[in-house]
Amino acid sequence: MRPLLERVIARLRESGIADAESDARRIVAAAEDEPGDGVEARTFEMCEARAKGAPLAFVIGRTSFMGVELAVGPGALVPREETELLAETAVRLLRSSDLSAPRLIDMCCGAGNLACALAYHVPSAHVWASDLTDASVALTRRNVARLGFESRIHVSQGNLFAALAGLGLEGSIDMVVCNPPYISSKRLGEDGAHLLEHEPREAFDGGPYGLSIHQRVIKECLAFLRPGGRLLFELGLGQERQLKALFDRTRGYDNVEFTADATGAVRVVSGRRSA
Repeated sequence: MRPLLERVIARLRESGIADAESDARRIVAAAEDEPGDGVEARTFEMCEARAKGAPLAFVIGRTSFMGVELAVGPGALVPREETELLAETAVRLLRSSDLSAPRLIDMCCGAGNLACALAYHVPSAHVWASDLTDASVALTRRNVARLGFESRIHVSQGNLFAALAGLGLEGSIDMVVCNPPYISSKRLGEDGAHLLEHEPREAFDGGPYGLSIHQRVIKECLAFLRPGGRLLFELGLGQERQLKALFDRTRGYDNVEFTADATGAVRVVSGRRSA
């Protein structure tokens, strides 16, 4: 093992990083990938950031989601492995449909991971991605450009579906995917406070009950989904009963279904737009 790598591993282990060797290898590789001299200095700068708790994806500036490499950065949520279940569910539903060129919306797009993954795995899809913040929109546009998806992913900025007003999408969308903030404000201020050290509050804070954005999207989405179109959410642990009630009260959906992860925890909900 190279001396530089050994030193990075030792520093990360000293700081309590669980996957110290794996993280160290990715840090050294990222430092070596950057142009110019100063590999050792870059390596230890990244190492110190990781040792102080910065997410590895932020430290090296990239991550992988559903087999797609994405740029990441401060101001947007780092794509999580658990969100791949939402993407996998969406891809499965699209592939089992008879849609030749599905029209999709990625609401609360963050780094654009869902939009890019869907465009990658469903090559005939056209996606409209939207987020409220400058940082998320800029990062999504950067990832779309890096992947060469400019002709199939259109990125807008605004407050939920207001960002898509005037584009003529009403009544024509086959699927909306959304990974909204779903931690309650109270819990975020207590045992979730560590999440805010490196990532933005708006990516986590779902209001008093963690469902404020879900509630708005369920209502506003009806104007955009075609009859039979689907809305898919990621949800927090134990929120399935509240989400079922929100769908039912809106009276615009049927066939509400839940998808569990490998541990049996329900993490995705989908509802179909009624005819």
